[in-house]
Amino acid sequence: MTNLSIPAALAPMAGYTDYPMRKIAADFGAAYVVSEMISSVAMCMNDRKTAVLAKIGEGEAPVVLQIFGHDPAMMAEAARKLLTGDYAGCSYAAPPAGIDINMGCPVKKIVTSGDGSALMRTPETARNVTAAVAEVCAKYNVPLSVKIRAGWDADHINCAEFAADMARAGAAKITLHCRTREQMYMPSADPAHAESTAQALRSLEKPVIFAGNGDIETRTDAERYLAAGCGEVAIGRAALGNPWIFRELSDPEHFVPPTLDEIRALSISLVEAVVREKGEVVGVRESRSRAAYFIKGMRGAARVREHLNHAETLAEFVKILETIGEE
Repeated sequence: MTNLSIPAALAPMAGYTDYPMRKIAADFGAAYVVSEMISSVAMCMNDRKTAVLAKIGEGEAPVVLQIFGHDPAMMAEAARKLLTGDYAGCSYAAPPAGIDINMGCPVKKIVTSGDGSALMRTPETARNVTAAVAEVCAKYNVPLSVKIRAGWDADHINCAEFAADMARAGAAKITLHCRTREQMYMPSADPAHAESTAQALRSLEKPVIFAGNGDIETRTDAERYLAAGCGEVAIGRAALGNPWIFRELSDPEHFVPPTLDEIRALSISLVEAVVREKGEVVGVRESRSRAAYFIKGMRGAARVREHLNHAETLAEFVKILETIGEE
């Protein structure tokens, strides 16, 4: 398996997987990229700020737009608007490659509304949502995927049966984040959850693509998911500071780890792109946490982060990033 190409997507992350980050992932070999979460309610209310999240820029890999909500009719309408571009502020350099339903977000404000991973506690509602959106996706000939978790907590692991239910309702792909909602993002994800889910999906009458997600930081991590039955992987936080992982997975034979100069250059390039998209004030503010991923674990990282947190202009920010790795 060492020299085989492993299909890997950029997983959706609120506040991070906007156009600049998705473009980088595409450049480094991501099979496809997924947008930040898009509220179905906000789409139906024609909220312009929400429309920005659906922007598809030049040169991206295939872009899947992720929506969240629990009302079947509103979810279907949001999918229709996104697939047709029938909303104010639509900006597509290429049409959406698919729709993804978020049934995995563990954040309190999402689950208290009955959205995200809360849907894993209401399977009938989840089936109705999936069926409604699947009907729209079929009309516009794009695939539907559903992102789920292992379950709500350790006493309610239901990913296998839940995944099969969503596939029967019309999902062509299931992405499993191998943690429960209770675990949030810690402790470690457990690819063992993928084994039972893969088995459940294989038992269905139709083929379903199965992707694994959670703590994939190296090629070895990705191979563990493939061994558990996944056909591809989705990479989240690890890609924020190491988009080279997509190159390592897609073309291992020619992969060369990045040099310090390459890390510096890419971190600067990302910040400049974010500033172009959002303006200097917002772009610099949002880039503080993004840049921290590139310097994580490096000598002097704490000092660099401290300086970045006080930078107010792009010029200041770039000057500080140019010191990455120095004593």
